[in-house]
Amino acid sequence: MGYVAVRGGEKAIEYACKLLEYQRLKGKSKLLSVDQIVEQLYFLVDRVMSEGSLYAPKLAALAIKQAAGDLLEASFILRASRNTLPSLGYSLPIKTDKMRIIRRISAAFKDIPGGQILGPTSDYCLRLFRFELLEENEDKRKKFMKELLGELGEEDLPAEFPKIVEILRKEGLVVEAPSHQSTEFVDITKEAVSSFPPPRSALLQAMARAETGGLLLLAYSNMRGYGDIHPTVAELRVGYAPVTVLHPYTGEEIYVGEVKITEVELVAKIESQEGMPKFSLGYGACFGHNETKAICMAVLDKAMQTQEPKNPSEDSEFVFYHIDSIDSMGFANHYKLPHYVTFQSDLDRLRKIQSQFMEVKNEA
Repeated sequence: MGYVAVRGGEKAIEYACKLLEYQRLKGKSKLLSVDQIVEQLYFLVDRVMSEGSLYAPKLAALAIKQAAGDLLEASFILRASRNTLPSLGYSLPIKTDKMRIIRRISAAFKDIPGGQILGPTSDYCLRLFRFELLEENEDKRKKFMKELLGELGEEDLPAEFPKIVEILRKEGLVVEAPSHQSTEFVDITKEAVSSFPPPRSALLQAMARAETGGLLLLAYSNMRGYGDIHPTVAELRVGYAPVTVLHPYTGEEIYVGEVKITEVELVAKIESQEGMPKFSLGYGACFGHNETKAICMAVLDKAMQTQEPKNPSEDSEFVFYHIDSIDSMGFANHYKLPHYVTFQSDLDRLRKIQSQFMEVKNEA
């Protein structure tokens, strides 16, 4: 059998891209606008912003549209755009106790200061089809909005809510910090991680921009017994956190905007710190409304504090190198590229081995 090069070259590649666009446009339905994606597919936008590592709702929505809903591809597009932008500096640490809350719950306590705020969630909804969505129209939309806003009224939420972990900390019930891990801030987009375990900030940054499904897989393995983290969510909050920077000339702290984030703080197994038994902590935070990702982050954050790892979810090197969607997608998809030379070598080697095998068999 002969082997020949694929013909077509640049023109074939050009038409491959055009055919991809054709698949998106060939239907008869109304074209999706970027605003529609931002407003109505907000969970999707939030996930792409988190995995693309850039808080830009409209760009994330554009990436989703361009990628025809392929989340890995959309995250890749957003991440690529991010890498072309100038880095002007770092914001100050976000004070999440000052978040403009839209959802706040605790699984540790029934009654918490400020109260449980269920907010927008599908946690308590039946997973049944709502067939009325097939016939949505503007009149039904206006009617629903009018009725709901009339029922809710205009009650304002408090400007700030106390952190549940801080209450436990004041009672001396939680470990202050992982004693064996560095508290040094490392930006993994500028500095390569060269040794393990890396600083906790590097691991948290890697998980904040990691693929949600990858985090879920590793965290779930720990929950099922390949590890021993059995946490309780002390507090989960979703809201808009203020972003501040230092003025380049005056040095004053300046408010520049807000970003929607999900934050989870969980308490895990009891450990001893200086002889005193205390709860240990896990932490997770990411762009957008993505509770599953933040919970898995917190579980893995606690798991990787294990001083003698025995399972993948406890091994910081294993977790660090296997959660990034762009890296893993790129490696998996590179197998579609031409491997003619290496495969020809494998073919020649296999044929030689088979020939030798038959010679030995015939001699026997």
